[in-house]
Formats: sequence, structure tokens, C-alpha cells
Amino acid sequence: MTHTHGAAPELAAATWRKSRRSGADGNCVEIGRLPGGDGYAIRHSRDPGGPVLLYTPAEMSAFLLGVYDGEFDDLLS
Repeated sequence: MTHTHGAAPELAAATWRKSRRSGADGNCVEIGRLPGGDGYAIRHSRDPGGPVLLYTPAEMSAFLLGVYDGEFDDLLS
């Protein structure tokens, strides 16, 4: 994982999206796939020019498989 700040060219070209469950009260996180499938970026949607976390495809896959398996369900309680 890499942490970056600002609008690097690959971040400007990312296609950003957020969950349908995101609310109007500012609890929105967006994910963007980097061009060429090089990885994923995550940011707070209310601060699109702010800090961004970058993940490789392997890191994102491991995380999502853990979500699917329920490994993080305890965080929602």
C-alpha cells in the first residue's frame, strides 16, 4: 500500500465510484481503478484532492476476499 497526496496523473485518470449506501452526512469513501489495471486508489469523497491510499490488485483481492468471508463483520457492531 502506498499513501499519496494530490492529483498524480494516474489518479486523475481513475474512474471513481462510491457505494450506494453512502450518505449525505459525509461518510463517503470512493474507490478508483487505476488506468491499465495497475491497482486501486481509495479516498474520502468530500476531499478528492486530499490523501489517497493506493493498493495493488493482489492487496485489493486479499481484502475483498476477507470481506466476502466475513472476516471484518465485527467492525460493524
